[in-house]
Amino acid sequence: MTFAVQKDYGAYVVSSLFDAADEAIVALSDGRVVFVDVDMSFDAHPGAGILCAVAHPTGVGIVTGGDDGRVVWTTKDSQPIELLNIKGAWFDSVAVNAEAMLLAAASGKKVYIYDLAKKGESKIFEHPNSVSGLVFDPKGRKLYCASYNGAYVWFSRIHPQKPQLLKWAGSHTGIAISPDGKFVVTSMQENALHGWRLSDSKDMRMGGYPTKIKSIDFFAKGKLLATSGANGAVVWPFLKANGPMGEEASEINADESSMVTVVAGAPEDTVLAAGLDDGRVWVAELQSTGIEYIQREKGSPITALAVSGDAARILFGNEDGGVWLFESTH
Repeated sequence: MTFAVQKDYGAYVVSSLFDAADEAIVALSDGRVVFVDVDMSFDAHPGAGILCAVAHPTGVGIVTGGDDGRVVWTTKDSQPIELLNIKGAWFDSVAVNAEAMLLAAASGKKVYIYDLAKKGESKIFEHPNSVSGLVFDPKGRKLYCASYNGAYVWFSRIHPQKPQLLKWAGSHTGIAISPDGKFVVTSMQENALHGWRLSDSKDMRMGGYPTKIKSIDFFAKGKLLATSGANGAVVWPFLKANGPMGEEASEINADESSMVTVVAGAPEDTVLAAGLDDGRVWVAELQSTGIEYIQREKGSPITALAVSGDAARILFGNEDGGVWLFESTH
C-alpha cells in the first residue's frame, strides 16, 4: 500500500470510517467531523465531544453521538443535521440499519430508536442498567443491546414490549452480530468475549485474552471475527453451523512489545488491519499470510481504524489527532 494523506487534527480520533461513496471520514473528540479526502471540516457538536460514530444508512456521510445530548448527521455537501436532541443525554453508542432505515442511540439505561424515513418522535427502550453497545440484526427487525448480565433483544418497531434477555453474568461492553444474523458476540469487562447462537441461545465462551477487548469486527463475508485485546489480532472462525464452538482462535502477527488496540477487516475479503498501542499499523492478507506494516513509525496509540469496502484503502487515527490514509498500489 502507498501513503496517500497524513494530517494532524490535534484531537483524539474517536472513529474512522468509509461511507458507501468511499469517502474517508473521521470523527474527533472535540466535536469535529472531517472528510479526509478533501480536508473539509464541520463542527458537528460545537463546544462538545463526539463519543461514537457510524456511517449513515443511506451510505452518505456520518452519524455522530455526543456528550451534548445530540445525534447528528454530517455530509460534505450540507451543514450538520440534528437527528436527536435529548437534554442531559450522553450518547456513547449508536447503531443504524440501512434496510429498515432505523437509528438507535444509547445514553445510560435508555436507548432511543429513531425512524430515519418517517422522522417524528423517537421510541425509548429502558433497561435496568446502562447500555454500552448496540447492533441491529441484518434486516433491522431486532435490536441487540449490550448491558449488565447479558444482551437485551428488542423488536425494533414494537413499543411498548418486554425484551428477551440473552443472559450471561458480568458486564458486556461491546457487541457485534454476524452478517448472516446467526450469532451475536459481546466483549466483556473481564478479558473475554461471550457469544450466543441465536437459533437456540446456546452460549459460546471465548476467553484467554491478556487484556480487555475494545474492538471486534466480523469480516470476510462473516466467516471470520477479529478482535483486539492481545499482542496480535485474535481471529475466530465462523465457518461452520456451530460458529467458533470447538474451534481454536488464531493470533495473527503477535509481538510481545505491543498490544493490538483496534482491528478492522474487509467486509468481503480476508484482509485484516490492526492498530497497536505503540502507534504502528499492519495489514495482513490471511490467505497468503503476507503482513505489511503500513505505519512503522512508533507514536501514540491507534484509536480508530477502517478498511474500505473493496479493501483498497485504509484509514486510521491516533489519540493525538494524527490521521493517515493509505491506498492500494494494485
